[in-house]
Amino acid sequence: MRPTDPIARAQARRQLGTLVDRLTLRADEPSPCPYLPDRKARFVYLRPRRLGPGVYHLLMDLNFRRLGGVVYRPACDACRECRQLRLPVARFRPSRAQRRCLRRNADVAVAWGAPEATAEKHDVYHRYLRARHRGQMTGDWEELADGLYEAPPLAHEVVYRVEGRLLGAGIVDVEPEAMSAVYFYFDPDLADRSPGTLNVLAMVEECSRRGIPWLYLGYHVADSPNMSYKAAFRPHELLDDDGVWRDGRDRATAVRPRG
Repeated sequence: MRPTDPIARAQARRQLGTLVDRLTLRADEPSPCPYLPDRKARFVYLRPRRLGPGVYHLLMDLNFRRLGGVVYRPACDACRECRQLRLPVARFRPSRAQRRCLRRNADVAVAWGAPEATAEKHDVYHRYLRARHRGQMTGDWEELADGLYEAPPLAHEVVYRVEGRLLGAGIVDVEPEAMSAVYFYFDPDLADRSPGTLNVLAMVEECSRRGIPWLYLGYHVADSPNMSYKAAFRPHELLDDDGVWRDGRDRATAVRPRG
């Protein structure tokens, strides 16, 4: 299923949304929110037998994300802060700060290939989690190899190196109409290079090369410092409560439910 006509896409999304609703998915137990302190998060999960092109894109338009062999979306009580953010690739223009990031990282080698977990990547992943997260993930080998690197055929990996040293690596899902940033981690000792920004710019470039119109950057959480950099990529769209994509500038002025 690869509906490219906007009307056909909207109809297909409604049909898939109805099917998902009929499943009456039960949210998991509340756990510490990975994005906002002092809040609890709940998620619903699906484990598709196959994530084919088109269906995966429609799931993202229903606010689902993929990690490992499951797709999930938030189902939090009284909070709707996690919103998919996507870039219209053809209209994106890097800001002055983003152009500086590219110049600062002109010595970085970027390589795209099949996802592969290695001891070198595990070391960087483990140190990244210790520096950037609040202990919700263990950082052990099984979490990396059996979780992050358990990937469907549409998954790719982009690896960044500086004079052979691993700067960072990202898992990226690629289908004809959309690219999705699944997860990115980097060496915390090289954080001054703004590797998160570099990763997005590299994905934009790859989308342009492949003729992919949309780049999905995952959830944007307005009050989360670790997620705020995503909104600096403009123009962008945010997925609203009614399932409609709206210009990020318009969405920023709307009143959102708070938990």
